[in-house]
Amino acid sequence: MPRDIGFAVIGLGMGTHHCKSIEGADGAHLVAVCDQDEDRLHLVAEEYECRAYDRLDDLLKDDEVSVINIATPSGTHAQVGMASARAGKHLIVEKPADIRVDRIDALAAAGREHGVKIAGIFQARCHPLNIRIREAVQSGRVGQLVGVHGTVPWYREDSYYRGPHGSWKGTWAMDGGGSLMNQGIHTVDLLQWFGGRVEAVMGMYGKLGHDIETEDQTVALLRYASGAIGTLYSTTCSYPGYDQRITLFGMEGSIIKEEGTLVSWKLAADEGGREEEEMMQRYGRLGGGTGAADPMAVSADGHTRIIADMVQAIRDDRDPEIGLDSARHSVEIINAVYEAARGGREVTLGAS
Repeated sequence: MPRDIGFAVIGLGMGTHHCKSIEGADGAHLVAVCDQDEDRLHLVAEEYECRAYDRLDDLLKDDEVSVINIATPSGTHAQVGMASARAGKHLIVEKPADIRVDRIDALAAAGREHGVKIAGIFQARCHPLNIRIREAVQSGRVGQLVGVHGTVPWYREDSYYRGPHGSWKGTWAMDGGGSLMNQGIHTVDLLQWFGGRVEAVMGMYGKLGHDIETEDQTVALLRYASGAIGTLYSTTCSYPGYDQRITLFGMEGSIIKEEGTLVSWKLAADEGGREEEEMMQRYGRLGGGTGAADPMAVSADGHTRIIADMVQAIRDDRDPEIGLDSARHSVEIINAVYEAARGGREVTLGAS
């Protein structure tokens, strides 16, 4: 039987989800955790009976660690990742892979140079409903997409942006944005995963409910390479916080979902409605925590699947399913929305 692969987690805010998922993934073992806050560092280390490091350099010298899960502030992801890659560690990087596309590209280059595998965290892609939606679109059963829309009406208390672990949030330098870059990025990723590449955007943003540097509400128009036109709305001001909603309109079908719950499944090819009935029975009424009001309420199941995929990728010497090339487009879209909002103009993605 293959030996379990040793993992470590750096950053023990959302990183606690990673710890739980590592212990729940076949073939993975949590060897160590790392954080500058000694109180939470030792609390987590005791809970999982693993080694504790307060310096990245010391963690990188641990030969039992093969994979490092990075859950530090977003603006440090590439920096921490490149140092880890140079030490020969495979990586799983929390969303966003970094707040700038050029840094993500530099991290990907470091991975290739040092022969390590790098995966991104977009756990919503692992949800069975989202997989079925993507299959329906890619098989052509929804027909030509005409509209791909996402809404993230979430809520965050002021305390979320305060204290030793919250002060980096809502800053341009460390968070890369507000409600769109931090909370909305999972929805942006699903929109492009379902609808394909986004070619151009227009946008507006504002700061309405929090004393932060960045925005806490964003509205954008998205033009997809497929010809579809979509909308995107994000906020952390919508008390008490409501579920993410994604709507796909096609020439031969339409699908609506709220988080992991299916609201509508209508396909012209579904004569008699048997598929609709099956989908509604399977996904129409699902429970489980969401991040609408509490970021720590998110299920760890998707993280577990990404960790298990990394274990298998190492054993099979293949790329992880969610690589940096797949994770970078969401950051590209978000930064284009910010640029469009600041300039009051349409921004074409990839344009110099």
